[in-house]
Amino acid sequence: MKKGIHPEYREVVFHDMTSDFKFITRSTMNSEETVTMEDGKTYPVIKLEVSSASHPFYTGKNIFVDTAGRVEKFNTRYKKK
Repeated sequence: MKKGIHPEYREVVFHDMTSDFKFITRSTMNSEETVTMEDGKTYPVIKLEVSSASHPFYTGKNIFVDTAGRVEKFNTRYKKK
């Protein structure tokens, strides 16, 4: 395998904004924001709208997601003048 072409993996925190659930995993994603976890280490944080902690398939609960803003954005962007 060629050296220097593979991405660099590091530990990051994924933060589900809907359920306020955080988990640490390895990823190549970058972020300017950081968070200090219970272990005392500081990690880059990636914010998510949906994860397995808030998705209705995994939780069995329906959670209202604000889609009105998305529809309005779509209509204003692609509305014929």
